[in-house]
Amino acid sequence: MFTRNQIVAAPVTVGRENLRRGQERMYALIVNAGNANCATGKQGLKAASSVCAALAKQIMAKQINASPHQIFPSSTGIIGVPLPVEKIHNALPALIGAAAATDEAFDQFANAILTTDTHKKVASQSITYNQTEISLVGVAKGAGMIHPNMATMLVYLFTDLAASSRELQKCLKEAAEHSFNNISIDGDTSTNDTALLLASGKSGVQYKSVKDEFQAALTKVCRSLAAQIVADGEGVKHVVRLKIEQARTRPEARQIASAIANSPLVKTAWTGADPNWGRILAAIGYSGIKINPERINIYLGEQQICRHGAACPFNAERAHAYMSEPVYEIRIALGAGSSSLEFLSCDLTAEYVRINADYST
Repeated sequence: MFTRNQIVAAPVTVGRENLRRGQERMYALIVNAGNANCATGKQGLKAASSVCAALAKQIMAKQINASPHQIFPSSTGIIGVPLPVEKIHNALPALIGAAAATDEAFDQFANAILTTDTHKKVASQSITYNQTEISLVGVAKGAGMIHPNMATMLVYLFTDLAASSRELQKCLKEAAEHSFNNISIDGDTSTNDTALLLASGKSGVQYKSVKDEFQAALTKVCRSLAAQIVADGEGVKHVVRLKIEQARTRPEARQIASAIANSPLVKTAWTGADPNWGRILAAIGYSGIKINPERINIYLGEQQICRHGAACPFNAERAHAYMSEPVYEIRIALGAGSSSLEFLSCDLTAEYVRINADYST
């Protein structure tokens, strides 16, 4: 799954093409951090393709018959700067030589792909079928330019399940619907976003034998990674769990949650632990979803702060204390239907402004 931004980076274009030409069979993944290789024209496409070709050549030396179209590239970092491709080419022999199926090697990968992140983001699950364990592990990066427009960040998921690309695609789409598509840090959708699910088949267990169990495990891993990304958002001091209830449909619930989560006025109120429910109500009103204001009830934790779309008595001091916690919940009942959604977001701090004010200089 890729970004829905119409401006896409060279590795996204090359990755899509490689999935098609490689018949969705990948032998290696290569990621660079610090340079997005986006808005770099034909030179950028050539650079991404040359990295794939060089890595395929290195792999073939290990007696693995991989074509350049069976290598998946990703990049993350600053936009509009040529990719220093020779640095990557020169690093490939050492990378191949150091490859290992160990926790330490996985940690090195998880840390190597970070940009403004403050720490690695990993999650894992396992399921058992006829005494055979199927493993699933995920790694992600993302702290800024995070908005629910799939894939919202870089995410790589690895399993030893035996599954077709069609089966994996269905699983990934479902898992993203309940995780990555329900988060927002700053409302910006990146040009490089990618989520990739790879299955080696090494366990020998077929997807159809553990379909439901694998879907549940994948969704759990994705939800964990999504939560870790929001918690590590640039300058974040408060993670807010928006619970939208009584919506007509899930898409409508998501649209309302997104309007709230991306309102600068709402986010700055969260920064100051200010229970200014009027800003939330206003965001619901301009979300584009038809609502009846008199049916809306808003709760801050266990305390109701808005009743039937109007003011109601509540303990402001207690509300402020609750919003001063690092993680808290805002529940909004729309009174329009039976659909619900949990959406993760965060505050907007001066630190976020500082990080992004001098990102390229």
